[in-house]
Amino acid sequence: MSGSGLPPLAPWQQRTLAQAGEALAGGRFGHATLIVGAARSGKRLLAEHLAQRVLCQAPGAGGAACGTCKSCRLFAVRAQPDPPPLRPDGSLAHPWGLSPHPDLLLLGHELAPSTGKPRAEIVIEQVRAIGEKLGLTAQLGRAQVVIVDPADAVNWSAWNALLKTLEEPLPGRYLWLLAAESARLPATIRSRCQRLDLAQPARAESLAWLRAQGHAAAAATEALEAARGHPGLAAAWLAGDGLALRREVARDAEALQQGRVGPAALAWRWAGDGRAEERLWHLAELARAQAAGLTDPAGIRTLAARFDAANRAREALRSTLRAELALTEALAAWT
Repeated sequence: MSGSGLPPLAPWQQRTLAQAGEALAGGRFGHATLIVGAARSGKRLLAEHLAQRVLCQAPGAGGAACGTCKSCRLFAVRAQPDPPPLRPDGSLAHPWGLSPHPDLLLLGHELAPSTGKPRAEIVIEQVRAIGEKLGLTAQLGRAQVVIVDPADAVNWSAWNALLKTLEEPLPGRYLWLLAAESARLPATIRSRCQRLDLAQPARAESLAWLRAQGHAAAAATEALEAARGHPGLAAAWLAGDGLALRREVARDAEALQQGRVGPAALAWRWAGDGRAEERLWHLAELARAQAAGLTDPAGIRTLAARFDAANRAREALRSTLRAELALTEALAAWT
């Protein structure tokens, strides 16, 4: 942990924070910002560091957070539950944090009262809370900040509740929308936001960072390649069982091709532990990897169809379609 109580930023996150800090100091940082980056690239941690900077009551040189004022101390005691398994888009399977800071609102996936399970979407009642929060006077006197993560999970119809807030901003009010798939947001929302991109670092920098986290060179290389160069996602897999799950998906795909298991039976198993979307991500990546270097048109078409089927199923999981049905369709492409 850093002196602020927040985990320290990786080098590529620090560069983006410096860019945002310069815009803030120059009065060029707008009311609404769309923070875009790949899954587990550190968008949320970046936004929290930026929020601490904006809300600090005694900023230092260049606007950096002091780390000691009442606002900064509240960041140090922020309640953060232990995260459950990650979705492939980087979101958590339940609300990702509760803020004791009176001028900071964190919006994420909530548990549905009827089932006790995480909602697939961020619903209109949550989005309405944004306008209510930003309409209040800042209790500590500096500003108000709302962070929505993942914004690409907001219910499409719920965005209308946010348009007035975007069109009539109040001074000292900030809304930050975090998204791995910004195209999922309506154009009317994207056009009203500044954009801050969290760029993927170079492979050498990513490997050096993973090694600095204590991971062996071979494991770090395998994880980084599996994560398509995204070091945060690679680190999450190395810390958990993401690579083991990837290998399990490859074995299941081989069993499908050899007729040792059927799509429906495998779909039931995949849907049983809440990690269906993560498995589909690995399945799509398996098809993409197998297509690399192929020159046979028929083989390329087959693998492209498998890649598309897995991604369609991932999208279907965000709807009301039963997981088993979506999974069966994706798995049938491998028979």
